[in-house]
Amino acid sequence: MLSATLRKEACRLVKSASLTRPYLRQSSTRRAQLSTSSAVHSSPNASSSSSPAGPASLPWFMDPAEDEAPIASPYMRRSALAQGPPHPPLPVDLPEGHPIARLHAALKVSPHLEPGTLLVRSPIPTAVGPPPTDALPRGRRKRGRTNLGEGVEVHLGGLWEWHVIAQVKEGTEDRGAIESTTRVVRKALLASEPPISLPQKNRRKGHNGWAMIDAGSFAVHIVSQEARERFFPERRDFV
Repeated sequence: MLSATLRKEACRLVKSASLTRPYLRQSSTRRAQLSTSSAVHSSPNASSSSSPAGPASLPWFMDPAEDEAPIASPYMRRSALAQGPPHPPLPVDLPEGHPIARLHAALKVSPHLEPGTLLVRSPIPTAVGPPPTDALPRGRRKRGRTNLGEGVEVHLGGLWEWHVIAQVKEGTEDRGAIESTTRVVRKALLASEPPISLPQKNRRKGHNGWAMIDAGSFAVHIVSQEARERFFPERRDFV
């Protein structure tokens, strides 16, 4: 019984081999034709490999003009836009090597400042106001008198020798621009030689559009447009 089973299996294998032999011949012939055609097509490409690739070497979905032109990044597109007016230069009478020069260089590249608004200036002299009207003392404690006699007129000057005024872009004063510019100012002043002693950080959130840093001989004001127009005019006169 085992020999009959083996005989049947051998007959089945012979029949299957005779049926698949024509297909094997056709596939081998097809492979030979493909190899011949690829050799014919690759010969001119090999000769032109030393020459630069032309537009025909690009895929069908690419434009040759776009391939030649460099792709501009978003930063390059923003840089190509028209910039605002430059910031005013440092005063000519500012001492050489002053910490304000280092601070001015750090603030000049800040993206939070309005173009052309970074200003370093000496304090504006304020005109003397009118004298108060004479008034006699009133009440049981004799208060309210304004004329105390003649005194010695001494001009003590201002608190600072220089003022640095940096105006943030309009609409960004309540979105962290003043806080970010304050960090830049503190970092630049603490990195100067010798380091400038600064007060501790003010963690109070409300600044009403004006933050000030006392740096000893000068003060740094980071202001909004509204605060600058109100508190930092070009001149102060009593009307």
